[in-house]
Amino acid sequence: EGGGSGSRGFTRPWAIPLITFGGALVSAFIVAKLAPEAQGHGTDAAIEAVHSDPRSIRARAVAVKMVSSAITIGSGGSGGREGPTAQISAGFGSLLTRRFGLSDADGRIAVSLGIGSGIGAIFGAPLGGAVLAASIVYREDFDYKALIPGLFTSATGYAIYGSILGFEPMFGFVAPDYRFDPRQLIWFLVIGLVSAAVGYLYARTFYGTVALTRRLPGGIVVKPAVGGLLVGLLALLIPQVLSSGYGWVQLATTRESLLTIPLWIVLVLPVAKILATSLSIGTGGSGGIFGPGIVIGAFVGAAIWRLADLAGAPAVPGGPAVFVIAGMMACFGSVAHAPLAVMIMVAEMTGSFSVIPGAMIAVGIAYLIVSRTPVSIYRAQRLNRETAAAERVSHPVPEV
Repeated sequence: EGGGSGSRGFTRPWAIPLITFGGALVSAFIVAKLAPEAQGHGTDAAIEAVHSDPRSIRARAVAVKMVSSAITIGSGGSGGREGPTAQISAGFGSLLTRRFGLSDADGRIAVSLGIGSGIGAIFGAPLGGAVLAASIVYREDFDYKALIPGLFTSATGYAIYGSILGFEPMFGFVAPDYRFDPRQLIWFLVIGLVSAAVGYLYARTFYGTVALTRRLPGGIVVKPAVGGLLVGLLALLIPQVLSSGYGWVQLATTRESLLTIPLWIVLVLPVAKILATSLSIGTGGSGGIFGPGIVIGAFVGAAIWRLADLAGAPAVPGGPAVFVIAGMMACFGSVAHAPLAVMIMVAEMTGSFSVIPGAMIAVGIAYLIVSRTPVSIYRAQRLNRETAAAERVSHPVPEV
């Protein structure tokens, strides 16, 4: 069902900041003592391993990442589960590279496949995961050598995951009967423009927090704990920022449920979720940033629909589902520089492939805008295969 929607109010509000603080403190302590490289969102570490040394991901870091992320997210920290999953599955690819003595080229593909298949499985999006494996490591390129094996690994991962937890789309079948209406093109244009701005804000705020955290006094245990405390205080005002937020996305897809959420919360939630994720993960906490990006994009679409519906604007769908789906695709697809992969993944997560024709407008516009800036939510990405190869020549991996 996409996760719980959380609470609309608290019986003991004073406990929320204490829980988020305590969870962040314990998580950061585990990371600091056992595997300092496990802090942060994890996907960048996996991407960096692809480009620098596909044998470099330690098994200990993978185990620590799994435990610390579960504590962070479970205690209310704003993060997603894809970052830990990416590092865990990429770590398995790194392990295979070491154990079987794979070449550097094959090792890079193995780690890329781990990233894509892990994320594809956890979101129930095997096709999107395969495309992600081929595109996530570059800003402006596509590694076609990873695509075909990515289809096999993503399908296998999804088959195993689905046999245990089921094969229903993550958010259910949100808009399976949608029919494209050319009159709505202007709305997809608006969604694309706003999504580009919010996605840009997401990346700049997140890495601005990372940079600020490095300059502030305090150790790698204290800073995430303070971030967790601030998230808990923010949640007293906007409880929707807690944890993954996937349940709130599911509520936002139906008219009846979305209208029960106060308008001001719908409007400020994208920015509030950006702030909460930056405080939870940008300060050194453990968790993913893909999932929050999906939530942020969903409420960009929900906010546009609420305002358009309130104003009685023409060609507005009767429900918010289409706008929510397009927002998810455009907002994160653009800032991750993986528009095709994210678009396919969201379509699989919502069982709504019929939305793609219109959403392509939103995704394309958002990506064109963001791609003209130096911003990416994944800083370990290289520009293309040529620049990555040149970097490996100038900075070869030492022989072990």
